[in-house]
Amino acid sequence: MAIAKRAVVVTGASTGIGLACVEILTKKGFFVFGSVRKRADAERLQSRFGDDFSPLLFDVTDAGAVARAAQEVDARLGGATLAGLVNNAGVAVPGPLLHLSIADLRHQLETNLIGQLQVTQAFAALLGARAPQRGAPGRIVNMSSVAGRFASPFLGAYNASKFALEGMSDALRRELMVYGVDLIVIQPGMIATPIWDKADSRDFSPFDATIYGPAARRMRKWAVDGGRAAPGPELVAKAVLRALTAPRPPARIPVANGIGHTLPSLLPARFVDWLVARRLGFHETRDKLRVHYSDGDGNGE
Repeated sequence: MAIAKRAVVVTGASTGIGLACVEILTKKGFFVFGSVRKRADAERLQSRFGDDFSPLLFDVTDAGAVARAAQEVDARLGGATLAGLVNNAGVAVPGPLLHLSIADLRHQLETNLIGQLQVTQAFAALLGARAPQRGAPGRIVNMSSVAGRFASPFLGAYNASKFALEGMSDALRRELMVYGVDLIVIQPGMIATPIWDKADSRDFSPFDATIYGPAARRMRKWAVDGGRAAPGPELVAKAVLRALTAPRPPARIPVANGIGHTLPSLLPARFVDWLVARRLGFHETRDKLRVHYSDGDGNGE
C-alpha cells in the first residue's frame, strides 16, 4: 500500500536525536522510516508511533542491509519521491590519537563518514537524483557537530569524522544542484543524549598508563557532566524540521552553540592551543618531563 504522506528516512532512530526527529516529524504530518540495528528497538518504535512509522533494520556500515532497506522504501513509496533523508546515525570513539587503535579509527570513520555516503548513495534516486524525475526533489540533512569546527584533545577520531563530513557535505550539496536536491548540515553543540552514558562507561584503562591518562579522564568527566546538563535533543529535531521544510534553509544550522563554541574560531590557533593545554595541565606535565630528562642523563636544558 502506497504512502499518502510526505516520507522521510531517519537513520539512528532508536534513541537521542534520531528518536526526537521521529517524534517531531510524525507530529508534523510526515511518515518516517527509521533505521535501527536491533529488532527490539524496531518493535518498540513501531508500537509507539503506529501507522506513521516503519522501521528499517540496518547498520550504516552494512552495504547489503542498506541496499535492501532502500529497496523496501522504494516499494512502499509506490513511485513517489522521498521528502528527506536525515543522516543521523553515528558513534564517538574517544582516546589520545597516539594510542588509539587503528581499528577504532577505522570504525569511527566507517560509521560517521563512509556510512553516511553509503546511505546517501542508496537513497539518492528516491530523493530525486535520477532522470527522469518523478516528483519534487527531496532534501538531505547531515548531522555534523561543533566538533566539525573545533578539535578537542582525546576526540581526534571523532573530530576527523565530522571535519570530513563537513567537507563531503559541501561537495555533495554542490554536485546535487543539478538535480535540485538540497543538502543541509546541522551542527549541534552539547546535547543531552544517551551518548554521554556510553562515554562514561567506556573503558579508558588502556590510556591510563600513558602520559595522557589523568588529563583524558578529566576531559571525559568534564564532557560527560556538561553533556548530561545540556539541552535536550528536541532542539536539534526542530532544526532538522526547519532544514526539511523551510523555503530557503541555510546550508548550515548551528544548534545550542553559545560563546564557548564560537569564540575559539575567532581567536588565534596558537592561543587556543595554550588555553587547552592549560586546562588539561599539559604545561606542568611537560615541565616534569624536562626535569626528568635533565636529571636522567645530564644533557637536558
